[in-house]
Amino acid sequence: MLVLTRKLGEVIKIGDRIKVVVVSIEGGSVKLGVEAPEEIAVHRQEIYDRIAAENKAASDRADREQGKVLKDIMGSARTGGKKPPDKDARDGTGRDNPGKKNG
Repeated sequence: MLVLTRKLGEVIKIGDRIKVVVVSIEGGSVKLGVEAPEEIAVHRQEIYDRIAAENKAASDRADREQGKVLKDIMGSARTGGKKPPDKDARDGTGRDNPGKKNG
């Protein structure tokens, strides 16, 4: 970690496109201004952590939903797009037996 000492109004440059300015110093707080291109996200750590957790939760939900869709597609492909008959409509061989009487 690079540790720098700056006074009020002094600047830290990060690459060619990011500038951090010491805006004010009050008590135990230092107020920083950050100039960065719009495509570079700048967040406080606690906000960044919350965004990352929300993104992970959304990704996990999407993965579960995709898994369900894939399972449905694979099940449909195995049955030729038809829903398999109910268990009660099959005989012991797994073949349909519509003439079989229950009971």
